[in-house]
Amino acid sequence: MNGSLRAPGFPEEAVRHRARTGIEAAFPPPGDYGSTLYGSGWSAGAREDPLERLRLLPPVFMEQRLEKLIDLGREPMPADVRTDTAIGGFASRLPVYVSAFGSTAAASGDLGTALSRQAGRLGIPLVLGENVVPVLGYGRLGGRPSRALLARMEAYGEGADGDTYGGVVVQQSTEDADAEVWNLVYSDPSAQPFLTTGRLAFELKTGQGAKPGLGGMTLLEPGTAATVAEQYALRRMPDGRLLRASSPGTYTEEILRQQINLMRNNYPRARVWVKLHPGRDVGAAARVAWAAGADSVTVDGAEGGTGWAPGGFLDHVGLPLLDCLLAAGGGDGCLLASGRIWEGARAAKCLALGARAVGLGRAALLAVDEDPGEGLVRLAACLELELAMLVSALGKYDTDTLDRDDVGPLPTVRKEEVTRGESVRG
Repeated sequence: MNGSLRAPGFPEEAVRHRARTGIEAAFPPPGDYGSTLYGSGWSAGAREDPLERLRLLPPVFMEQRLEKLIDLGREPMPADVRTDTAIGGFASRLPVYVSAFGSTAAASGDLGTALSRQAGRLGIPLVLGENVVPVLGYGRLGGRPSRALLARMEAYGEGADGDTYGGVVVQQSTEDADAEVWNLVYSDPSAQPFLTTGRLAFELKTGQGAKPGLGGMTLLEPGTAATVAEQYALRRMPDGRLLRASSPGTYTEEILRQQINLMRNNYPRARVWVKLHPGRDVGAAARVAWAAGADSVTVDGAEGGTGWAPGGFLDHVGLPLLDCLLAAGGGDGCLLASGRIWEGARAAKCLALGARAVGLGRAALLAVDEDPGEGLVRLAACLELELAMLVSALGKYDTDTLDRDDVGPLPTVRKEEVTRGESVRG
């Protein structure tokens, strides 16, 4: 710090950092790219996570426990809790799916394929993120680069125990559409086993929790950036790398409705998923998607994110996951939720607020980074045990039966505004 001025009570050092580094200061430290997973809470100025303030609320009188007791002929225990469910048209062994990672460097190399293989073993859906094909390749010709989309899909199939549970979901963004990603997958022989068993879905991505309203971003070396210059907007950073930004796409109610209709018509054998960023109208957007025939809608709360994002977005933009669930969790459609999910209590709160399943993002990557062979499997086993104990403590024996009476205190106005929907499978 060279100046002599002081500004007590003002973020002086943050201002000086911006004066020294320019546009680099809008993002987390660039040296951490590819090795650090950022999301809401990365800086000292992060907002408190409102979902953490809620508590699960077991009742004294438990009618469903009595029903289970009569059915079993004995007192029910946590081991009697049913944790399998239907997620966006897929049968899943747990109310859990693996969130998309796209082309971020954190999921590159063998980490992405190791994660895919373990997700297949678990029998839970795996979302393959946007921009993988334009940036990392599809993998049809020549060898099978471990980063390519097809390699991740095949690893999932290799790890799967049969063809009943789980499924692969392929995202598509504006640049992916230009690369005809869904057409490639739908017509590829390697994808046929998923199609014939009803375990393939396409997900229309309208945004993400880490940077609502913006498209995906990565940092690229100059040589790599040159290969995608025609597809993406590039901006040189002070350290010599280039910021690659994709388009978030433009949506209105009619555009979203027509996009879903197009997906259903062009890819009739694939399920239709829609991913929404935590916008102020996320509840209305979810209802439009369900009415148009989407098999599931994913809400990515502002706490979510594994990719590269401006610091101001991580801490200040988008609805917290709790508000997203209050807005969108009252319908009968399949709602999926992600945003800092890593343990059973937080997952149970999301299920009680209307989500059918929760997404593992940073937690999944960290688990596989810890143990590429068993890390995600062990993490899921711990989460399953926690869920079983929590659901049993609430006097219920199926994760699909959790509802808003099981969690609180909820904001009074919000609770009155949103009509609670009946829990349905399918």
